[in-house]
Amino acid sequence: MPKLVLKAGSRPPWVGLAAAVWVQIAAGNSYNFPLYSSEIKSVLGYNQQQITILGVANDIGESVGILPGIACNKFPPWFLLLVGTVLCFFGYGVLWLSVSQTVENLPYWLLWIALCIATNSNAWFGTAVLVTNMRNFPLSRGTVAGILKGYIGLSAAVYTVLYDTVLNSSSSKLLLFLAIGLPVLCLALMYFIRACTPASGEDSSEHVHFLFTQGASVLLAIYVLSTTVISDTVSLSGTISYILVAIMVILLMAPLAIPVKMTLFPAKKLSSAVNSSDNLVQGEGGSTQTNPLLTPSSSATYLGSFHENEEASDVETLLAVGEGAIKKTSRPPRRGEDFKLREALVKADFWLLWFSYFLAVGTGVTVLNNLAQIGIALGVDDTTLLLSLFSFCNFVGRLGSGVISEHFVRSRTLPRTFWMICAHLFMIVSYLLYALGLSGTLYVATALLGICYGVQYSIMVPTASEIFGLRHFGIIYNSMALGNPIGAVLFSALLAGYIYDTEAAKQGSSTCLGPNCFRLTFLILAGLSGLGTIVSIILTIRVRPVYQMLYAGGSFRHPQSSNH
Repeated sequence: MPKLVLKAGSRPPWVGLAAAVWVQIAAGNSYNFPLYSSEIKSVLGYNQQQITILGVANDIGESVGILPGIACNKFPPWFLLLVGTVLCFFGYGVLWLSVSQTVENLPYWLLWIALCIATNSNAWFGTAVLVTNMRNFPLSRGTVAGILKGYIGLSAAVYTVLYDTVLNSSSSKLLLFLAIGLPVLCLALMYFIRACTPASGEDSSEHVHFLFTQGASVLLAIYVLSTTVISDTVSLSGTISYILVAIMVILLMAPLAIPVKMTLFPAKKLSSAVNSSDNLVQGEGGSTQTNPLLTPSSSATYLGSFHENEEASDVETLLAVGEGAIKKTSRPPRRGEDFKLREALVKADFWLLWFSYFLAVGTGVTVLNNLAQIGIALGVDDTTLLLSLFSFCNFVGRLGSGVISEHFVRSRTLPRTFWMICAHLFMIVSYLLYALGLSGTLYVATALLGICYGVQYSIMVPTASEIFGLRHFGIIYNSMALGNPIGAVLFSALLAGYIYDTEAAKQGSSTCLGPNCFRLTFLILAGLSGLGTIVSIILTIRVRPVYQMLYAGGSFRHPQSSNH
């Protein structure tokens, strides 16, 4: 990776985090599919399997992030955001032309490709802000991942508020907003998403700042859910609708209060230069700035006994090199150090984490893609409340798992993957509640699944960075994310769509009604979550020593990287 010139000072990381909140809302545009899928079905005359396959395109575009994963180590964040804006504009632009009947009879395959392109903007937006902020806050990875993933989970509820109020529940207006509004937003924020001097973790106010950001996100979540419920039950005037949206915008701007406060009320400088985060960038002689996260750490003394045997073999190797018996070669990285993708791919931990994540999000996205049809099958006329409930609980799972896992990993060195086990178990309960087909359990099952779905997303991110390092985190993270579209193809298109259309054919209609439409699907998803539980248990047992090494002193200690 080329050398990065870092923005110095204590404020820029917080400015970048505040801007990232808005970009993450934009990066959640794929969650809008349930809002306009029904209109695509009715306007264009598609059957449920065709809609399900479009849902797969939605997931493939969102999750195939290999290119942005590679690009994040070669180009600055603004370049990734620029690519995302172009994809968003052209992809949703084509969908708007079709749904609004501005251009008629566009072929199905073109809409499929357009949806892939549109939602692939998520991968570029998300990679840009996630990788940049994880590097800007390297000692608070779980917290930062929870906040950013929480906002992207909350985005569906934000869009639902816009859809119900300002956009008058019009799918064509929503698609036009996605095609024009989101690119303009991301272009405006491009400058603020940048590599900064990493937060040292020694600032006593940092914890308070994170609590404020988390509190603001919780307040926003409660507000958008309440607004959705109100708009569904009461007819609101245009003026009231705009006021409600304005309040939502103000709440989205709340994280910006942190850098404003730091500007107006700057903290007193400590006398010791060691305590200044600026020294991470500039040494005693004012040396050239480099990225400290991409250089080996000197905290090898905290490794404990985890690598004792390996260190002994390293000494023997060095002696042999000195005597000329063998040639000097770089050793492969150990868990907790920086891995390249090809090095991670041969590790069992990579595939255990991948399959655990795949079995979680692959089954979860099957429900999300079919949420509107599930609601209609069980007698719910307006499914926007279901989507808002899922979004709110998805946010709770993402934010909450980041906070809770960060606490227990520091206090008890409990692997974050333990929470993946818990989430898999509750997902089993959720799918069984869905299979019952009772209207009273529909909302409970949706809320429970939303929380578990959010936990899986939020836990995977810091876990991948802790086991395989931050140097190539972008490509490794996006490789993990491939579990989403693969699961969507297998479980949503090939399984759920086929079973739904089969049941609908028995009823002599293209729309299936009753619990049998998805019952078999939910029972299979419950079995897959049981398999995911077993995989997560094996992974947790394997990585426990890694977390004991990394957090032995109660805070993150980066191991000494191998020279490779």
